Amino acid sequence: MIDDALCRAVEEAVRAVAAAEVVPRWRQLAAADISTKTGPGDLVTVADREAEARLTEALSALLPGSVVVGEEAAHADPGVLRRIAGDAPVWIVDPVDGTANFVAGKEEFATLVALAQGGDVLASWTYVPQLGLMATARAGRGAWLDGQPLRTAAAARAGEGEVLRVATSQFSYLDEQERRQFEGLGTDDVHARQCTCAGLDYLEVARGRLDAVAFTWEAPWDHAAGLLLVTEAGGASLTAAGEPFRIGGGNTFPFSVARDGETARRVVELMGKGER
Repeated sequence: MIDDALCRAVEEAVRAVAAAEVVPRWRQLAAADISTKTGPGDLVTVADREAEARLTEALSALLPGSVVVGEEAAHADPGVLRRIAGDAPVWIVDPVDGTANFVAGKEEFATLVALAQGGDVLASWTYVPQLGLMATARAGRGAWLDGQPLRTAAAARAGEGEVLRVATSQFSYLDEQERRQFEGLGTDDVHARQCTCAGLDYLEVARGRLDAVAFTWEAPWDHAAGLLLVTEAGGASLTAAGEPFRIGGGNTFPFSVARDGETARRVVELMGKGER
């Protein structure tokens, strides 16, 4: 199902849609182009909607019989999420990941696409247009950034004196219990900062600039592409239940995707201590 020609065609489609629908609107949005969904911090723009529509059309044509789960379509109809558990190949699309950054005129936003089937992610594309980054991954075939192989940061052999670099969920979205969990990362050997673009932070883990991400939500469009990117670069995921993260849902929070399994375990354990 996935060959080199399809991978190249998807990359071309992602670049083309971003160039047509996203980049021209960067720093050019009018007030009428921006609205909210679940709350004041949950923004959506005309770029999100138009890019998702274009990607839905393009990706469906590239793989006949496939279906699409896009962030905006799932917001309008949550039943769309059931497609991930179906038999058909499914494209998981976040047209503008980091919409708040996009609205603020910051460069840290991305277009994310993943191809999955039966709950397994088979391929992914992470495009950060304003930073000129295109990262791709294929299950069992590795992860790549602009044609160069990606590897996560090597774990310290002794583990002593090392400071873990971790990106976390934004505190403004957390409830009291979740805040306590993240307080567990407030140790001398962890440097934690809040995430503003999940796709970009997954890429930072995959290329060794971060050691882990730690999140408390499971929207598949935020995680599918990055999950495969990190795991194919040598990393691993772990939920609070001690299981790998599942894009189909039903995960126990918090979860971590990290440079290796031991680091993921360490992050989840620290957050468990914060909850107690």
